[in-house]
Amino acid sequence: QVQLVESGGGLVQPGGSLRLSCAASGSIFSINDMGWYRQAPGKQRELVATASSDDSSIYADSLKGRFTISRDNAKNTVYLQMNSLKPEDTAVYYCYANLRTAIAGPKYNYWGQGTQVTVSS
Repeated sequence: QVQLVESGGGLVQPGGSLRLSCAASGSIFSINDMGWYRQAPGKQRELVATASSDDSSIYADSLKGRFTISRDNAKNTVYLQMNSLKPEDTAVYYCYANLRTAIAGPKYNYWGQGTQVTVSS
């Protein structure tokens, strides 16, 4: 069993900052990518950022410069630092991890339950 638990969401004023965390636990052999997607009401889920095991990262073009993803591999945790938040950043943020549960097993994507981020005055 693998669990991803997110924390750090909430209500913030425009221009403010939040830091999301997502910790993976359970029967994990190795983790490849970890990252974040988000889904706003009435919209499709979209990529926010992803961080690979070699420390490279990919961001949605519209978020570069405001959001920063980082990982603590020893803790199987991924973070998302969000600065200069805008009302259009309001969404449910989901973390994911692409991982193996066995030494020669396939890689699967596991998802967290989502955390709400609301940017409003």
